[in-house]
Amino acid sequence: MRRRPPLPPGARDRRAVCLPAAPGAATAEGAPPSAAVVGGGIAGLAAAVGLAERGVRVTLFEREDTLGGRLAGWSTRLADGSSVTMSRGFHAFFRQYYNLRSLLRRTDPRLERLTPLPDYPLWHASGPRDSFRRVPRTPPWSAVGFALHSPTFTLGDLPRMNARAALPLMDVRVPEIYERLDAVSAHSYLDSIRFPEAAHHLAFEVFSRSFFADPRRLSAAEMALMFHIYFLGSAEGLLFDVPDDPFPAALWDPLRHYLEKLGVDVRVSEPVDRVSSAPGGGFRVDAGQHTRPYDACVLALDTDGLRSVLRDSPGLADEDWYARVTRLRTAPSFLVSRLWLDRPVAADRAGFLGTSGYAGLDNVSVLERWEREARDWARRTGGSVVELHAYAVADGADRETEQKRLVDQLHRLYPETRAAHIVDARHEWRQDCPMFAVGSYGDRPTVRTSNPSLMVAGDMVRTGLPVALMERAATSGMLAANALLERWRLRGHTLWTVPRSGRSALLRRGARWGEAPRRGAG
Repeated sequence: MRRRPPLPPGARDRRAVCLPAAPGAATAEGAPPSAAVVGGGIAGLAAAVGLAERGVRVTLFEREDTLGGRLAGWSTRLADGSSVTMSRGFHAFFRQYYNLRSLLRRTDPRLERLTPLPDYPLWHASGPRDSFRRVPRTPPWSAVGFALHSPTFTLGDLPRMNARAALPLMDVRVPEIYERLDAVSAHSYLDSIRFPEAAHHLAFEVFSRSFFADPRRLSAAEMALMFHIYFLGSAEGLLFDVPDDPFPAALWDPLRHYLEKLGVDVRVSEPVDRVSSAPGGGFRVDAGQHTRPYDACVLALDTDGLRSVLRDSPGLADEDWYARVTRLRTAPSFLVSRLWLDRPVAADRAGFLGTSGYAGLDNVSVLERWEREARDWARRTGGSVVELHAYAVADGADRETEQKRLVDQLHRLYPETRAAHIVDARHEWRQDCPMFAVGSYGDRPTVRTSNPSLMVAGDMVRTGLPVALMERAATSGMLAANALLERWRLRGHTLWTVPRSGRSALLRRGARWGEAPRRGAG
């Protein structure tokens, strides 16, 4: 019997699933193969690391002047003269993000640059408040604990619920969950379960909106997968860590230095214009004045970036693949407003707060609770650094109106901020997250393409594994690297996921009983 490998460092779920590395040589010998990785976000960084650690000659292209993709950061100067780092906002590094955390351990073996937040509080505008601090981490006790502690869910609600409709959540498998629920919207599926309205908002909609989509447009399968990863499928729990410095200092600058030590040619501010098939095999990559042949290519781009490159790069794979990529869509716009206030918020305000029912405000962060740069500014000025998020802003919304609306909702949530003067503010409007729309799963690319030397990575990619968001990006990047390493007879990298099915035979049998066919987007 093959011996089970030890869990990843810091992991506690003994049912986490190991995906062993494919065998092969530890490093390339002689003339090593070459690979272009297009995109310097999490997926591209993971692919570059995976390839370079096996001796592959890697060039990493990034169109922006900094790495990190949607977790990039950049310097800005405030009205008071302070130089600070702005970003696209808060991201939670959950403990079940095994492959992302493995990537970060390359430069931070004990993950000392991540710091835990003590709770994940959720507030609804109508009054109910939930917390995950006291909820057990191991399913099914996590669900039982949430029900017992939550003011939004009582035993009297149980008879009104449609238990059979909820059963598929007990045994989520990929891709089967998409076959069962991709044709249904998250909103319709939640309605079919008949959860209490407040619990519906706090326990589900807050999470589903983290995909930057209205639940009426989001695939129920994607939401069910999320529920499996974070709640019913994993014993890692719903609490999370955050970087103790801005993203560049804590994460990406160290990783860039690591890649460069491995010989990776990191080329920032260098967007790729086109990729073409080379006559002798492989590819030619054109990026400004840079044109060079490569044996393989990993396209680790967001949806618009992928479509843009492929528009000028015909013939890399089969026509059906191009057609499916063309049909990919981005999620609605989102807004991140960061405010530097001249006085502090109340001492008991959480570092992060999820909200529902607050006129478009989805969460509030108080950055000095965990980030060193924000803490230094707050101590120096006596103020506070507060960040507001609005996901899935309505098409055509007036930006000034939405920005003011978020500040108004902050005053409603934290009344002490009404008297605060805004020293400065930054508002980031973006629309580049993938849209996991109802019925769209089949159009999403897989890591492998019909061209064995061309791979795709990113958080929109179908991996066949129970991963999502940042962890999907990191996992897909490593899967892309592993696929190429296998072609070159080089050893792959071991990966991990949360359990790939329900945690008990009883739950799995119950889920099969609830497998009624579902049709219609709702």
